[in-house]
Amino acid sequence: MLEPRIQQQFFEAADLQNLAASLLARPVAQAAETLWGCVTNGAKLMVAGCDVGGALASVMGAAFAGRFERERPPLPALTLRDDAGATLAQQVMALGQPGDVFMALDTGGRCEPLLEAAHAAHDKDMTLIVLTGADAGPWRGTLLDTDVHIAVPHERAARVAETQLLVLHSLCDAVDLQLMGEQESS
Repeated sequence: MLEPRIQQQFFEAADLQNLAASLLARPVAQAAETLWGCVTNGAKLMVAGCDVGGALASVMGAAFAGRFERERPPLPALTLRDDAGATLAQQVMALGQPGDVFMALDTGGRCEPLLEAAHAAHDKDMTLIVLTGADAGPWRGTLLDTDVHIAVPHERAARVAETQLLVLHSLCDAVDLQLMGEQESS
């Protein structure tokens, strides 16, 4: 009884990955170009998320400031947390600079602290990269033409988070490729 349900989870995830590959390639490439511009201009990435997005933000911050799949110089990145004694918006206002990028990871589409931080980022002349599910809700009115929105075409938070992780890995790979070129086969 459980095996068919478990198989269905894998099938649903695989179907979404195939759909996302074609729908998200352009916005992910735009986000990679935005991150590349951030890195080459001496700016930093500030990343935050709500719920599962908070864990994904930690993954992105660690991959950017540390390493993804190969050794490279650390890149300037901060993972913001709303349990740090200051709101996400306060942290953006305190640490953000014009030219920085604020990345918001929202699996549910209704995270008020992330929206407030996004407004603070705009006040600091920062660019946004926002990852949401299909229900982007209030993000639609928040984004500027210079921002990048990556909307995973699914409603279930679990599927959205899985795809967002793949998006983050794709972004790290794209930045590494631009920094160091193709990786030699071993």
